[in-house]
Amino acid sequence: MTLFINACVRNNSRTMKIASAFLKKQGGETTEVRLWELDFPTVDEDFLIKRDALIANERFDSEMFSLARQFAAADSIVIAAPYWDLSFPATLKQYFEQINVLGITFSYSPEGIPQGLCKAKNLYYITTAGGSFCPFDYGFGYIKSLAENFYGIPQTTLIKATSLDLITSNPDEIVQRCIDSL
Repeated sequence: MTLFINACVRNNSRTMKIASAFLKKQGGETTEVRLWELDFPTVDEDFLIKRDALIANERFDSEMFSLARQFAAADSIVIAAPYWDLSFPATLKQYFEQINVLGITFSYSPEGIPQGLCKAKNLYYITTAGGSFCPFDYGFGYIKSLAENFYGIPQTTLIKATSLDLITSNPDEIVQRCIDSL
């Protein structure tokens, strides 16, 4: 099963257009998580106390961990997130705060090194940017680090279309070239 994490809130999202083509090409069963439809709890002290108590008591069946269990069980993961403000939409960060669960998505070695517990062999990060100034790799560095260093996902791939809003650009052509290269 492919887990599709969708952070594309616009009806005519260019990122979503690429993601849809990618998922169609991949084929197979897909489960979609629409991040804007989720009501993420605030990660405050009370939240952390509750989460830590559940983890300490190995209560991984708690509803609090449903997104983490879903993420850990996926065969493949596709994330679609537009490039906003040198990163990605805040809901994607909130999502990672919910799935980063000791005992479900990762564990620690006796030396304190994270060890992945996720089933996925690959993660694809699909993004678009209106401009061409993207010094932090479209937020992909953060995603790649979590996937490889915490979750144990060995292959991460960035799929991008950039410079879509430049005066001299034809955004439809750029998006189509990206789709054709999938």
